[in-house]
Amino acid sequence: MLSSSPHSGSSTNRRRPPERKCIVTGEVSPRGGLIRFVLDPDGAVTPDLAENLPGRGVWVSAREDMVAAAVARRAFNRAFSADVSAADTLADAVEEGLRRRALAAIGLARRAGAMVAGFDQVAGALKERKAALLITASDASTDGAGKLARMAGEARIVRALTSLQLSGALGRDGVRHAALKKRCEAAGFARDIVRFDAYRQSARAEGKDH
Repeated sequence: MLSSSPHSGSSTNRRRPPERKCIVTGEVSPRGGLIRFVLDPDGAVTPDLAENLPGRGVWVSAREDMVAAAVARRAFNRAFSADVSAADTLADAVEEGLRRRALAAIGLARRAGAMVAGFDQVAGALKERKAALLITASDASTDGAGKLARMAGEARIVRALTSLQLSGALGRDGVRHAALKKRCEAAGFARDIVRFDAYRQSARAEGKDH
């Protein structure tokens, strides 16, 4: 008879997402909620949003105020143990990079058949509990946005993109509502969309909506 070890065969341990430490707060959290930064050849702090640039990386919580604080408090200097260059506009550069990745993810999801668009189609997906994300344009009408939000259930609501941006990503005009389907491959698309939305939420909370 085989004895079972409390550490062997633990699916919880195997599936636990990798964690990283934020250089501003010191908190350790899942990597998906942080942004990696590396140094370029000239010693300038560079966001590594794809997490594939060479060299040692440091991590900051994926929030506009945290990236700005890392610059203001010279946290990158301490983390890299060097006199590095961190631009005052680094937080804005991160936002723009995250926006591009979110829009690209939406476009890829559309081509993969993992996205529906339009009020009626989105409402149907929400009713059938087939949506992982509800994406509503920031300039959508309060009435339509509210109706879909009440139907969202466990689906996360994303409101970081304008109708023009959402329409461009989906290749059709006048899109104000879209939904990412609950599919195995949808998780990869969702990460970039959710990360950008969380970053924008922190900017809005700081009164820096733009």
